[in-house]
Amino acid sequence: MPLLSPAEEAFARTVSELVHCNPFTARRIELERQALGAGFVEKDAEWNLHPDERHNHPNLLALERRLEEMAERVRLRLVKGRGATEAERTLYEDMVLLASYRRLRGALDETVTSAAAGARPGRPATLYRQLEQEAARAFVGAAAPSRAAVPHFFACAFQLRRAVHHIFDAIIGVSRPAVRLRAEVWQSVFTHDMRRYRRLLFDRMTDFSTLVMGATGTGKELVARAIGLSRYIPFDAQRGGFVEDFAGSFIALNLSAMSPTLIESELFGHRRGAFTGAVTDRTGFLEVCPPLGTVFLDEIGELDEAIQVKLLRVIQTRTFQRLGETQDRQFRGKIIAATNRDLVAAMAAGRFREDLYYRLCSDVIRTPTLDEQLADSPDDLGNLLRFIARRLVEREADALAEEAQTWIARNLGASYPWPGNIRELEQCVRNVLVRGEYRPARTSRQDGEPDLAQQIAAGALSADELLQRYCAIVYRMSGSYEAAARRLGLDRRTVKARVQGIPKL
Repeated sequence: MPLLSPAEEAFARTVSELVHCNPFTARRIELERQALGAGFVEKDAEWNLHPDERHNHPNLLALERRLEEMAERVRLRLVKGRGATEAERTLYEDMVLLASYRRLRGALDETVTSAAAGARPGRPATLYRQLEQEAARAFVGAAAPSRAAVPHFFACAFQLRRAVHHIFDAIIGVSRPAVRLRAEVWQSVFTHDMRRYRRLLFDRMTDFSTLVMGATGTGKELVARAIGLSRYIPFDAQRGGFVEDFAGSFIALNLSAMSPTLIESELFGHRRGAFTGAVTDRTGFLEVCPPLGTVFLDEIGELDEAIQVKLLRVIQTRTFQRLGETQDRQFRGKIIAATNRDLVAAMAAGRFREDLYYRLCSDVIRTPTLDEQLADSPDDLGNLLRFIARRLVEREADALAEEAQTWIARNLGASYPWPGNIRELEQCVRNVLVRGEYRPARTSRQDGEPDLAQQIAAGALSADELLQRYCAIVYRMSGSYEAAARRLGLDRRTVKARVQGIPKL
């Protein structure tokens, strides 16, 4: 007699798909509907869009009850000596693991949030013992997983909870661009095939660099941080703890804000006397980064070509040298880079190395603009305002968000394009908090400045005027004359003269 009835096998296969699917896609909800049948609750079914609803939705609770009841029935059959095929044992293992994961989920979330807040997590050993006991009970009479499988599953469960926490924390909203971005970040962490990831790739994602592309202010660093803080960390069962602390494993460098010499020193380190001012030895961030850590290089498109060559060597060989040294040192972490530049155009112009680009682009994510998000879901403005307000004045966040939204509606209107994206929206909330108003640096409605694209299309600008306007745009995006000069391939003084020649910035 088979271990599972046809109905049970169908349910178990659906559960197995649930275990391994991307929770931020519509496929997750389709599988829940398939598993629950007539018991599926349609109201607010897309819980995966809303972080506050991801634990208590009726569909999740019903699925949990049914899963535990079925797993217990199958366990009793195995205890009584019922035979099972390899496929049935695999399905049963997935049921047991998912049931255990859901029981541990809340406690794992507390561990994640306490560690992220700087507190020392004190529960992993206790939670692991609980998982070990559940596994021992579940697999009596069956071929139990290998001894290494339980610590590995526990490490995967902890990684899953960190990923959910950091992805929801980084990407707010229910617009299609925001939903798509959450799903893409999940893929950057786990790939599109969770089964293969659990078998083979969990400890090899260091080999895959990630490139985050998008306009200034669209949250590229938040995306990078979510990926970096969600990496797999093995659990040491003998020691009773994870081998590394995820909270301090993300190192961010804004390359556009530093000179080439400083970038080299920060990345690679230097020996005393390597250059003027190097009075002591310095350990660079590539060396400081732990094996399971991440170095985030923001504005990679601004990188000097000589440093591009050195970074290419790091990615290819995992080795580097401090400035002033010939000794090879190892980099064992992951590289995530970001840019708001068109790297294809930069390569065509000879400003960015093709070989470096093709080392970085094994995993590419594009962050949407705020205008794109709000065009798809205007209600996301309120969600984002509340998210920003909670970080500023937690106890009065709703009141501040409402105040900011009222000011925006009265003074900017629904069509305001938010050229500074999320970063500008945050400054809007801060301005409303401090001064009761926000005055954008530039809007076509307020200052009467014609739209640049329209002027170009109409042929209304001279070459000199076009260069002035474009220099001003790049200067505003870059934040300094030095960074703008590097992007434009001009002398800093030329950029400054062009920018200052425009009456309105």
